[in-house]
Amino acid sequence: MPANVTLILGGAASGKSAFAERVCVNSGKDRVYWATAQIFDTEMREKVSRHLKQRGEGWTTVEEPETAARVLGDLAPGQICLMDCATMWLTNHLLAGHDLAAEQDGLLAAVERCRADLVIVSNETGLGIVPENKLARRFREAQGRLNIALAAQADTAVQVTAGLPLVLKGTL
Repeated sequence: MPANVTLILGGAASGKSAFAERVCVNSGKDRVYWATAQIFDTEMREKVSRHLKQRGEGWTTVEEPETAARVLGDLAPGQICLMDCATMWLTNHLLAGHDLAAEQDGLLAAVERCRADLVIVSNETGLGIVPENKLARRFREAQGRLNIALAAQADTAVQVTAGLPLVLKGTL
């Protein structure tokens, strides 16, 4: 039987990561942080540093920008894993030129097989204007499809705006 899956959606700097971290801490389970970001510049290095400080101690961190099965397959019952975030994971695959539909299918299959509880953070990118360039439009569409698929698979889905959670599906 698959573990409990919670999807936390929100815009950039909406408070979704902090909320997701509280969900994990409040679970009382052994916490694993799946970091999907790749550090290519000072700005990202500073963001990662802020997240580490915000998160605090008590987490096992796994840095894996692409391979969901590698991370989720190693988890066990009694653990809770925070994937932060699906948006960076998707961006990594997009920029690497991977087949996004196949990668999404692989992620969903890994989530389905995972034995630990999961909390997945993802950006809601469809609330703004239509992007002017083809790559940004492709990303926005792929992110929307990924969010729809993750929400369908999740037991609980929460939208975070201005640090405030709104439960869209299930219960906290």
